[in-house]
Amino acid sequence: MTLAGRLFSGASLALLLTLSTSPVISAPAPPAAAVQPAPASELARLVDIPYERFTLPNGLRVLVHTDRKAPIVAVSIWYGVGSKHEPAGRTGFAHLFEHLMFNGSENAPGDYFKPLQEVGATDLNGSTWFDRTNYFQTVPTGALDRTLFLESDRMGHLLGAVTQEKLDNQRGVVQNEKRQYDNQPFGLVDYLINDNLFPPGHGYRHSTIGSMADLDAASLDDVKRWFTDNYGPNNAVLVLAGDIDLATARPLVEKYFGAIPRGPRVAPVQDGPVTLKAPVSLTHKDRVATTRIYRSWSTPGLNDLSSVALEAGVSVLGGLSSSRLDNALVRDEKIAVSVTADFGVFQSVGILTLAADVRPGVSPDLVAKRMDEVIAGLIATGPTPAELDRARRVEIAGKIRETEAVGGFGGKAVTLAEGELYANDPELYRKRLDAYAALTPAAVQSALKTWLGRPALALRVDPGERDLDGGPLGGDKAAKGAVIDRTGVTTAPRAPRADATLPGAGKVPTLDFPDIERARLANGMPVVYARRAGEPRTLIAASFDAGTAADGATRYGAQSLMLSALTEGAGVLSSREIAERSELLGARVGASAGADRSTVMLDALTPNLTPSLALYADVLRRPTFEPQVVERIRGQQLARISADANNPQAIAVLELSRRLYGAGHPYSVRTSGAGDAAVVSALSPADLRNLHDQWIRPDNGRLLIVSDRPLAELLPQLNAALGDWKAATGTARGAKVFVEPPAPSGSRVVLIDRPKSPQSVISAGQVLQAKGGDDLLSLQAGNEVLGGGFLSRLNMNLRETKGWSYGVGSGVPEVVERVSFRVSAPVQADRTADSISEIVKEIRDFTTNRGTTAEERQLTIEGATRELPGQFERGASVLNGMATLAEFNRPDDWYERLPERYGAMTAADMDSAVRRVIDPSRMTFVVVGDASVVRPQLDKLGLPVEVIAAPPAAK
Repeated sequence: MTLAGRLFSGASLALLLTLSTSPVISAPAPPAAAVQPAPASELARLVDIPYERFTLPNGLRVLVHTDRKAPIVAVSIWYGVGSKHEPAGRTGFAHLFEHLMFNGSENAPGDYFKPLQEVGATDLNGSTWFDRTNYFQTVPTGALDRTLFLESDRMGHLLGAVTQEKLDNQRGVVQNEKRQYDNQPFGLVDYLINDNLFPPGHGYRHSTIGSMADLDAASLDDVKRWFTDNYGPNNAVLVLAGDIDLATARPLVEKYFGAIPRGPRVAPVQDGPVTLKAPVSLTHKDRVATTRIYRSWSTPGLNDLSSVALEAGVSVLGGLSSSRLDNALVRDEKIAVSVTADFGVFQSVGILTLAADVRPGVSPDLVAKRMDEVIAGLIATGPTPAELDRARRVEIAGKIRETEAVGGFGGKAVTLAEGELYANDPELYRKRLDAYAALTPAAVQSALKTWLGRPALALRVDPGERDLDGGPLGGDKAAKGAVIDRTGVTTAPRAPRADATLPGAGKVPTLDFPDIERARLANGMPVVYARRAGEPRTLIAASFDAGTAADGATRYGAQSLMLSALTEGAGVLSSREIAERSELLGARVGASAGADRSTVMLDALTPNLTPSLALYADVLRRPTFEPQVVERIRGQQLARISADANNPQAIAVLELSRRLYGAGHPYSVRTSGAGDAAVVSALSPADLRNLHDQWIRPDNGRLLIVSDRPLAELLPQLNAALGDWKAATGTARGAKVFVEPPAPSGSRVVLIDRPKSPQSVISAGQVLQAKGGDDLLSLQAGNEVLGGGFLSRLNMNLRETKGWSYGVGSGVPEVVERVSFRVSAPVQADRTADSISEIVKEIRDFTTNRGTTAEERQLTIEGATRELPGQFERGASVLNGMATLAEFNRPDDWYERLPERYGAMTAADMDSAVRRVIDPSRMTFVVVGDASVVRPQLDKLGLPVEVIAAPPAAK
C-alpha cells in the first residue's frame, strides 16, 4: 500500500464481503415484493472496452483504450511465458525472472520501483502464472514517457544489469515466498492437486513457484538464456488504458520500443485437459482446524467456449451463495461449515476444485458422500432456469466491477491483454459474455455431464501433524517446456540505445476529489455523498460507531457474530432468499467490523438500485436472528476461530495486540479475528438482537454514498427505504470503555512455539502517545521511509539486500484511540534473531543518528503527491476516503490540500514526528516459529525471552 493509501486505511470499508448481514427491529416487515431486475442483456451491454490497435515491425502488439475519468494511464505488458514453458530442472524460472525484472536495467540501474515511485505510480507490480508473466503500473499521464522508457529498457537492455549477486538475492526472496505460502494451513494442497490431476511432463502439472532444488540450481547463464528466449517484443502484448489515445500512443511506443529486435519464436504449449483413468483418492494431514474434502477435475480452457457452460454450472453447484452445495450441506443439513468452488480457467486448461469444510463432530465420510450426491444430482437434472439466470447475472455484475479500473491486477488493461495474448482477440471477454447470454439449462447440463461425469481426484485433508515437506514439492522432473525457434535471431550484443536518458517525471497531476454533499434522512440519520460518474454503480456504507471495540476485552467476537447474522434472515426473507435476491439483482450486501466502526455495505448496480435498497433496508432494520440460523453461523465462526489458531500470522498479530494494549483494552483483540470461542459459544439469539439494537441504529451511524446518480435523485429512494427507521424502544445506545495501555519497561521477546514451522513470523510493535484524530501526516511520511513502502529501509534491508524475507513492512494503523506502531516480518527460520537485530538497528538508526535523507524525503513527498489521482480512481477508494474524513473529523478538502502540506514538510519534520513517539528500547517482539530452531538464536539477543505454546488447535 502506498502512503496516500495508508491515509485513508484507518476507517476503510470492506466491499467484497461474504454474504452475511442482519436488520433492526422497528417497523414490521412488509411482505416480500416481486423483484423486477433490469434485463441481463441490458446489464451485459454495460461491459464495453473499446480499443484501437497496431503492431510494430518487431512484432510487439499494442492495444489502446481511452478512458478520461482521471489523469492516469495504465501500462500493462504481458509476455507469453509462464511456468508451463519451463523444462525439467528449470521449474520456477518464469517467476524467478519476474523478480529479476525489478532489479534495474542497463540504462535504469537500481530498483525499478524507485523511478516509478518518484512519479506517483499506483497498482505497480508483476505476476507469473502458468501461461504468462505480466508487469503493470498505473501512472499520471505526464509520466507515460518515463514508464515506457523503463519498460522498454528492461525488454531490450536488461542482461548487462543482471548479476550473480542479484540472482542470489532474488533466489533467496523467492524461496522465502515459497516458505511463506507453504507455512499456511492447506499450504501444500495445490501441489497435491496438480501433481495428481496431470501426468508428468504436462505443462500445468508443476507449480509456478517451482521446487527448492530447481531454484537452487539456477545459474546466471540459465537465467540470461531464459530472457533472450522469451522476452522478445514478438512474444509480448502492450496495453495502454486511460488518459491516452492512439494518436498519442503510437509515436511514443515506436520511439521507445521500435529499435528492439525480434526475439526467438516461442512455440505454443497447448497441453489440454486430462481424463484420469480411474478415480484417485488421497489423504493428507496438516495443521488445520477441520477436515476439508476436495473434488478436482481438469477441464477446457479459455479458448474453448464450452468452458462458459461449465463455469455457469459450477457457479450453480458451489459458487453462488445460493448454490446447491451451500443449500444442502451448509444451510439445510448443517454438516459442513462452508463450501467453495474454485474454477481457474487458463489458456488451454481449466482446474476445477470443489471443497467442503466438515462441521466439527460430523463424519467426513458423510460429508463426502453427500457432496458427491449433490454433484450427481445437478448432473442428472441440470440447473433450473432461475439458477442459470442468477449465475449469469452474478457473472455480468462481476465483470462490471472488475473493469471499473483501467489497470492493476484486474481492470480494462488486463481484460484486453488476456484476450489478445491467449486468443489473439481482445474481445474474448465479449464473446464469453455473449456465450453466457445464450446458455440454456440443457447446455449447462451437457457440460456438467461431459466434464464432471469423469473420474475425479478426491483429496481429504485431516487435522494433525503435517505429513509432507513443502520444499521438494512444486517441480516436475519430466517437464517438457516450450520449443524455442532461434532461427535468424542474432546472438551479438545489442547496441546501446540512442535515447539512454531517463525522461523526467512530468507535470504534477492535480487531484480533483469529488465534491462532498450532505443531507439527512427523515429520521435524522446523516448522509454523506459524492458523485462518481462512469460505472453504473451505487455504493452505500451504513457506518456505525461500534466495531470490535464495542465488544470490549470480555466479549470478543460478539459484534462479528451479530453482523454475520444480518444477511442470514431479514424481514420475511430467509438466508437462502436473501442470497437468491442479491444474485438476481447483481448486488452485494454484507457487514464487517473494524476496530472502531461496524459497517453494513451495499454494492448495487444502479439500474437495480430500487429493489437492492429494499433488500438492504431489510438487512439493516429487520434481522430475524432465527435460533437455528444462529447455531449455524456460530459453528462457522467457531471454525474461523480454530482456523486463526492454525495461522501463524493470525497467532502473532493477536498475541502482539494482547501484549501491547493489555487484557482490559478494546484494542487488545485482533481486529480481523473471529473472537473468543467461549464468548461466541455463549451468545444467544436474544443477545444478538440486543447487540443490534444497541449499535446498529440510525442515531449511532451515518450513510456514506458514492453513486453515478445525483443525491437529489437518491434521497427519495433512501427515505422510502430507511427514513422511518427508528432506534428500538427501551434499548440504550451502546457505549465503549477505553483504559490506559500498559507502559513497557523495555524490549522483550515472546516466542510462540510452533514445531516444524518452515518460517518464523515476527510481529513487533509498541503503543504510541498519539491518537488517530491527531495530525499524523509527518509520522506516516517518516514511517514510509522506515518501513511503509517497498523502498523502505526495513524492506530493502531484509528482502532486497539480505534475501531473508519475501517482504517486511511497518505501519501506524489509524484508530480513534491510542495508535500503535507495528512491524511485520515473515523470515526464514535460521535468520530469526538476525532479523530482529536488523529491525532494531533500523529503528534505532532512524530515531537517533540516521534520519530521513534529502533523497528519501523527495522520493516520499513526490510520490505521495503524484499518486493521489490514481489512489481515487475507484469508487470504493472514494468511499473509503470519505469514511476516513468523517471518522477523524477532517475537512472535505483534506485530500486536495495534501500536496501543499507535503510540499512544506521537511526531513526534520518527518524525523521529529517519528522520534517523538517511537522508542526502539521499548519494543515487544512476538515470534511464531519452531522453538528448537529459534530459541538458541534469541538467547543471544540479550533480551528477555518468554516461551509459550501455540494455541492447542495449532498443534
